[in-house]
Amino acid sequence: MRSVKGTSISLFLGLIVILLFILASTLLNSLGSNRAYAGNNFEAVTNQNNEGDYEHYVEMYASKGRPNKTIRVEGENFSHVEGDGFEVVKQLEGLEGESIITPESGSITWKAEIPETGLYNIRIHYYPIEGKSSAIQREFYINQEIPFDGADLLLFDRTWGNAEDEILRDDRGNDMTPRQVEKPFWQTASFVSSDGYYEDPYLFFFESGEQELTFKALREPMAIDYIELYQEQELQTYEEVSNQYKEEYKTTTGQSILIQAEEATYKSSPTLYPLQDRSSPTVEPYHVSKLRVNTIGGVNWKIPGQWIEWEFEVEEEGLYQIALKHKQDQLRGVYATRDLMIDGKYPFEEMKRLRFNYSIDWQMDVLGNDDPYLFHLSEGKHTIRMQVTMGEIAPLLRTIESSVLQLNEMYRQILMITSNSPDPYRDYQLEKRIPNLIDNFAEQAEIIESVAKYMEEMTGERSDKVAALHSIVRQLRDMVKRPDTIANRLDTFKVNVGGLGTWILTVKEQPLTLDYLIISSPDVQLPKPQANIIAKMKHEVGGLFASYTEDYDSIGNVEENDQFITVWITTGRDQAQVMKRLIDDSFTRQTGISVNLRLVPGDILLPATLANEGPDVAMQIGEDVPINYAMRNAAADLTQFADYEEVSTRFRDSALVPYRYNNGVYALPEQQTFPMLFYRKDILEELELTPPETWQEVYNMISVLQKHNMEFYLPLESGADNVTLEPNPTFAMLLYQNNGKFYRDQDTKSALDSEIAMDVFKTWTQFYTNYKFPLQADFANRFRVGEMPIGIADYTTYNLLTVMAPEIRKQWDFTVVPGTEEEDGSVNHQVASSTSAVVMLENSESKELAWEYMKWWTSKETQIQYGREMEGLMGEAARYPTANMEALEELPWPVTDYQKLKRQWQWVDGIPQVPGGYFTGRHLDNAFRKVVNNNENPREALNDYIIYINDEIEIKRKEFNLSY
Repeated sequence: MRSVKGTSISLFLGLIVILLFILASTLLNSLGSNRAYAGNNFEAVTNQNNEGDYEHYVEMYASKGRPNKTIRVEGENFSHVEGDGFEVVKQLEGLEGESIITPESGSITWKAEIPETGLYNIRIHYYPIEGKSSAIQREFYINQEIPFDGADLLLFDRTWGNAEDEILRDDRGNDMTPRQVEKPFWQTASFVSSDGYYEDPYLFFFESGEQELTFKALREPMAIDYIELYQEQELQTYEEVSNQYKEEYKTTTGQSILIQAEEATYKSSPTLYPLQDRSSPTVEPYHVSKLRVNTIGGVNWKIPGQWIEWEFEVEEEGLYQIALKHKQDQLRGVYATRDLMIDGKYPFEEMKRLRFNYSIDWQMDVLGNDDPYLFHLSEGKHTIRMQVTMGEIAPLLRTIESSVLQLNEMYRQILMITSNSPDPYRDYQLEKRIPNLIDNFAEQAEIIESVAKYMEEMTGERSDKVAALHSIVRQLRDMVKRPDTIANRLDTFKVNVGGLGTWILTVKEQPLTLDYLIISSPDVQLPKPQANIIAKMKHEVGGLFASYTEDYDSIGNVEENDQFITVWITTGRDQAQVMKRLIDDSFTRQTGISVNLRLVPGDILLPATLANEGPDVAMQIGEDVPINYAMRNAAADLTQFADYEEVSTRFRDSALVPYRYNNGVYALPEQQTFPMLFYRKDILEELELTPPETWQEVYNMISVLQKHNMEFYLPLESGADNVTLEPNPTFAMLLYQNNGKFYRDQDTKSALDSEIAMDVFKTWTQFYTNYKFPLQADFANRFRVGEMPIGIADYTTYNLLTVMAPEIRKQWDFTVVPGTEEEDGSVNHQVASSTSAVVMLENSESKELAWEYMKWWTSKETQIQYGREMEGLMGEAARYPTANMEALEELPWPVTDYQKLKRQWQWVDGIPQVPGGYFTGRHLDNAFRKVVNNNENPREALNDYIIYINDEIEIKRKEFNLSY
């Protein structure tokens, strides 16, 4: 009785909380702004000394005019090519006439006769040939020169759509996210800014006479029908267009066309798949407890250039209004911007900048707001395309990006004088030693403040989005007034400049969610976007009760047939959903084996296995786990399967090394990463340095860097939690390059007592004792500001830098690590890798089925599809570091960058896992800390800990009845 009473009270309190939440959200939403309109212009302020800048380029040739000419160059009429794979084909994919297929590498050149000198826009008619599912990248040259920054990276979209016409449901009645497949067709695209910083297509200057146009492939193949020089026509304003409309067309009455946004026909990216939204009962379609695919966009639709297109049919010609049910609940203090095209054209100027302000709830906006825009639509089929654009924010971003680069340059000049640990009692007289330092600070403060004020005027509020701008403005002005304090405030200055970089990333992203579009006559009553209190109550209460009955943790179909296995995964739900979709679409369909995929915490596998409640297969397991399980007869030996040897050829031998034990192999590698050398091209050039090929060249470089108070980075874990610490990558690299090894005597003893290992350990510690390398460093951020212009890091740092540091995109590169010179003059570039694995548990009663799953999962096709879908879902930062050799080649790496990866991969070796081997990384770090922190002799420190390592190996071998 007491239990029932307590439950009733709990439900009553729950209902009260829900009611208060609804009232609060309704009140907050009433305070939000929900207008969509065109904004005014801000004049970008950039570094005038950058002659390669597009603005400087256009300004230089502005007086040359824009001839009203159209010059077409047929793709098949090229003058010459460099590289293989170019092919002239006829009637490709329905095209009349010939076209040229260009591969993902090499270059092609055409000669064009220009009748009149001037500035021209350029567009291309192309077809995306099947490749690696990423955007096509090209470099553009005029007479063998890249005309300006930006022409070195032109992007051409692929087109995507839902694989099925209907939304599928799992066996629990929930909608499944539709798989995205490529749907290519011939399309025309102008040469535009790849980062969205310039709204209009690029202008290119041509002298009259014969000129050369060259396309150099960076990534992905494409077929080219023609390239055309033309003039982009100036758009009319709505006022001008509406006057024409009133004379020629009538306003329709009683017409209404509802387009569900999730039913988009085409998209520019596989990330733009339909979404499930349960935030409101007004979202269509809706179910109180089941998951329904009912919206599109959200945080996936945020990158400049991404577009979504819908098809619709008009029954009566005339003038219509367009309304959007949308939600922009991500950018408080900023706004999302879109442009809108009908049938591939802007109807009028105002459609290039549609602004959507922050609001926590769904809004219904008619384009034009109180005085709706009217659009002419003829009878028949039409398309609407909405694209992410920067709009009036673009010049703000260009301005701040220019400021970041200049302030970073100032920071490096200060750093060269003060070091990163200035003497607090010394006056460095920086204002005298660095020309124009104070003037530059004052100028940048004024520029950044103008951006902050403009944003406040446009949004009508002073939000957290401008706080970073005001913070650095205050600091810059204070340093101008008190230049003697600059050195002591260097750390804060660096943080504030880094804050500007983060501001660029935040403001550049423009998320917007759409529920549906309505094309209607002006007299049609539009539905209300927000539910009333009663509907909200029913929604919240229904959701509360459903939370007790619905299983939202299982992924996809859960029904088991006669052949089924259980698979556990420890990563996020996004990864699990992609994986389950691949399993249902591919593995189960091909084999008839159903898979119960469970998303579990990372620490649950061991207790579940001990209780005999574990899965058949565990995925994304650390490389120390399989051998620890194998010693306890908890992991299955994969060599028992007849086709193991064939499967193992998918990986480099280095990836399998950690999973070998007692003549068996106890896991298959999923991911494999390894170190590479990253460097700032601009700073090394400034210091007259080149990327080091050998460690001797590193030593030579260190003195130059330290002379300018810069540092070389080597990876080093903090050591705070060294229970499962792997051997340090730098030590392993040096050990392998000097032909050393970690274990000897059939892995029964540590080999770190060898002369090679002792010398390598001494060399490693000397970087920190003699050369004072930092023990802790945020390499990515210090690399970004130029404080650490070179360093060795895991190759996935490439993805991180690509996303987090767009302002230095053209100023860094990566290559193989420095090597050790051999007696014959060759250089050994060996490094150790780190892996994760998929393991089969020994207590599985379906080993043959589990093996089929493991083979499928690690296959080239599955790894490619998973890697592409994850990158599509989460962006370039989530590029998948697969261990499958052929799959990595097919992932969307730029060709030149993949070649660098491949070159280093040939030098990769694995670190063996042995019983008690967890002491190796732990005590190697302990010995290192003793030398660096306590000034102990390297040989003595390492010898002391080798005793512990050998003792632990012996204890474990005795425990598991192994020879010792």
